[in-house]
Amino acid sequence: MRCGQPAAEPSAIDWVERMAVGASVLCLIHCAGLPLLLAALPALSRLVALPETLHLWILVLAVPSSGLALLVGTWRHRLWQPLLAGAIGLALLAAGALAFAETPQEVPLTIAGSLFLVFGHVRNWRLRHRHHRHG
Repeated sequence: MRCGQPAAEPSAIDWVERMAVGASVLCLIHCAGLPLLLAALPALSRLVALPETLHLWILVLAVPSSGLALLVGTWRHRLWQPLLAGAIGLALLAAGALAFAETPQEVPLTIAGSLFLVFGHVRNWRLRHRHHRHG
């Protein structure tokens, strides 16, 4: 930030994008970390009862928040890479939650989808804020 210039206030879309990235990271932790933790601690699996619909609820939240953030970003910076990565990520998440639920493919699809989505959001955020370089 240059001397005398106030820091830019985060916009509403920044908050939506931050929430979407956070949700993607939490999904990644849930999909990769929780099975390992539950496998290592069988007694814990009896205490932690996750609803069968958890992945559907995550998808219901991810699609509109990610879609909005990525579409607004594409509109501002005019580059399709983040939107494409996000769309691939959402498609993989949907495939894992809907078409491959309770199969061996569910976790790899969900992890890959989360990674694509995080990449899309981080790239989108950087492109939207590239003219705000501080130095």
